[in-house]
Amino acid sequence: MTTKQSTSIFQLAVIVAALGFFVDTYDLLLFAIIRKPSLASLGLNPTDILSKGELLISIQMIGMVIGGIIFGVLGDKKGRLKVLFGSIILYSIANIANGMVTTLNQYIVLRFIAGVGLAGELGAGITLVSELLPKEKRSMAAGFIAGFGLFGVVAASVISKMVDWRTCYYIGGVLGFVLLLMRVQVKESAIFKQVQETTISKGNFLMFFNNRKRFAKYMQCILIGLPVWYIIGILVTFSDQFGKAFGINGVEPGTAIMCLYLAIAAGDFSVGWLSQRLQSRKKTLFIFYSIAVVFTVLFFLQNGGSPTWFYLICAGLGFGAGLNVVYITSSIEQFGTNLRASAGISIPNMVRGTLPLMILLFKFTRGFFNSYVKGGWVTGLIVFAIGITAAWFLDETYGKDLDFTEV
Repeated sequence: MTTKQSTSIFQLAVIVAALGFFVDTYDLLLFAIIRKPSLASLGLNPTDILSKGELLISIQMIGMVIGGIIFGVLGDKKGRLKVLFGSIILYSIANIANGMVTTLNQYIVLRFIAGVGLAGELGAGITLVSELLPKEKRSMAAGFIAGFGLFGVVAASVISKMVDWRTCYYIGGVLGFVLLLMRVQVKESAIFKQVQETTISKGNFLMFFNNRKRFAKYMQCILIGLPVWYIIGILVTFSDQFGKAFGINGVEPGTAIMCLYLAIAAGDFSVGWLSQRLQSRKKTLFIFYSIAVVFTVLFFLQNGGSPTWFYLICAGLGFGAGLNVVYITSSIEQFGTNLRASAGISIPNMVRGTLPLMILLFKFTRGFFNSYVKGGWVTGLIVFAIGITAAWFLDETYGKDLDFTEV
């Protein structure tokens, strides 16, 4: 194979992975954007829209945890590409079906199925690209995939203002099937093919738990990502409630989410560049933790003001949350080829799956302090402390050779 052909294969894999994550994020945050109108059309009152909205988000995230394990194991046993194909088919069908729901129970079941399908996309894409590309290009490629992909949320926000919520779901399903046609041309990882021909254990999820050091690494990779979903799943998803608590009228969750994700995309691009510039995952991670902490403090210092200022702070939170590409890339680099897809796919979904626990913690703290605001910042203090502590003890992986296996 010529150098030109190899470059073409690499570029195609990166582009398809980025487009795949675009569709993934479109659906992943679509419910958060259309939560209120979709539940209202099913006959729920304002109180139930809040409580059932939290339930549906939690159910979707639980589906992603289960899907992360299933697709991760399949990714190591059957191949990264097959996981990409399977995940897109499942969540595209679920997307279309979501547009047809007539009851809350149907909505719950279909958000769970969509969550399972969405679980395989990002981890499998970055795992495949990381194994295909030279190690010095992994940071930029991962940053591009995550950065471009997050514009899917912006697209969901814009489309939600143009069409009704059911059509939003139909569009997501169609986009997924269009993407599926492009993926046919992408090649499987050579590193995976080499390991597939051996008798070594592949995709054995229990291997994360039968070795103390490996288990510690797995848990650290999950914990360092918690602040990202605290920002996304609590501060911004329920931005309308925080706006009321701060005395700010007119805050719209859809607009807040769009501002957040535009900034996360910018953060992801910056993380990829900075990680390569500093030649360090950990230094980059702590720089972006610092940005996220600063804007979290600014978020809770609001007292009155305009929605515009609120949205600007959401954008700052989003830029700091760009650290998500660091923890995903680092997670992939921590583990051998026979467990890499299991790690790369399950870890970001385990992080997403902690959102129901964070929501429960938030419910407890806001009830304990009898304050939405105090409950929010106490929850954040706990989450950031856990994430930063885990990151401090994580091994540096920048430039690590990925041609190794776990025994």
